[in-house]
Amino acid sequence: MIACAADEIIADESSIVGSIGVVGGSFGFDKLIEKIGVERRLYTSGENKAMLDPFLPEKPEDVERLKALQREIHESFIALVKARRGGKLDSRETALFSGAYWTGQRGRELGLVDAVGDLRTTLRERYGDKVRTPLIAERGLALFGRKASGVEQLLNGPNFADDMVATLEARALWSRFGL
Repeated sequence: MIACAADEIIADESSIVGSIGVVGGSFGFDKLIEKIGVERRLYTSGENKAMLDPFLPEKPEDVERLKALQREIHESFIALVKARRGGKLDSRETALFSGAYWTGQRGRELGLVDAVGDLRTTLRERYGDKVRTPLIAERGLALFGRKASGVEQLLNGPNFADDMVATLEARALWSRFGL
């Protein structure tokens, strides 16, 4: 669904593409808490607020309500893909909207992606060899194994200026996507 926002989709040949469907999962703990003698107390306002609560027995009408929501979302998802990918899609492929998924190469054949490639090569082909694609690395660990904040890393790191620039570049990169 996120890929539908793009004007062009380029996937790695081993990317997983497709999966145009809706899934929801849960667990049912109602028998377990009864067996071990736990009394659950749940207070809600709204008769459907605890629908499909994993600690309550499942009700068929709640499952049907969830499936109706999933069907509605799936129909919207299909409409979005058709609107964005349009005539690029292989209309002969009946599994296209079944939730099935394929490699990037097969996805290109089906019209789910426009090309097979990688970010750096594609950018260099389009904009020249001087294109910079900064790597975004996982942040380091601070005291007691917790993730260090960007500020902690900058202040404690050996290359304060380089780290500051890298952090600002990463933030600018992600801000393009509203993150």
